[in-house]
Amino acid sequence: VLSGCGVYDGTEIHEASAILVHLSRGGAEVQMYAPDVPQMHVIDHSKGQPAEAESRNVLVESARIARGKITSLAKLTTADHDAVIFPGGFGAAKNLSTFAVDGKDCKVNGEVERVLKDFHKAGKPIGLCCISPVLAAKVLSGAEVTVGHEEEEGGKWPYAGTAGAIKELGGKHCVKEVTISFPAHVDTKNKVVTTPAFMCETELHNIFDGIGAMVKNVLKLTGK
Repeated sequence: VLSGCGVYDGTEIHEASAILVHLSRGGAEVQMYAPDVPQMHVIDHSKGQPAEAESRNVLVESARIARGKITSLAKLTTADHDAVIFPGGFGAAKNLSTFAVDGKDCKVNGEVERVLKDFHKAGKPIGLCCISPVLAAKVLSGAEVTVGHEEEEGGKWPYAGTAGAIKELGGKHCVKEVTISFPAHVDTKNKVVTTPAFMCETELHNIFDGIGAMVKNVLKLTGK
């Protein structure tokens, strides 16, 4: 499930690509979805500032990553899929929810909430990385997730405050590394698998490997 195209106002492209590579390597068939809604705002990524008076559609922008093969999130059903995965990027906190603005009092997009609840009820695994675990923390009360460390540690974990927000949302936060050993957290009860990804300032290959661990565990939980 994508949230646009670009880290500051949509899907983190490297994370989406890594997920797709690992799913392909795992032999999975993939369908991409995104909500057909306007973005919260548009960021000029060369300046890191909002592009005033410019608007974009989340589904249309996500189609860039999907190479055009994308469907409205309203059409995603559990019957057609064994698992669902949400990449990170600020789009998860801006377009899939209002977390970027409202924090613990955020609202989740209605279709996103439906998908999370439907997959959870069906006992099918849910994978999330980077900032997107806040979606599960908000919608699935008591879910165990990770966004990495709970202290900034000199800038290595610049978004460490998110861990506290997850607790306020009703989730349980588990400290994890990006890679090395056990870089993904598996909540076996709720079948929710999370990994920090770009919540950490580290080399790209570490993020790629951590996402690989998340995908591998999601596929394992499908039992196929």
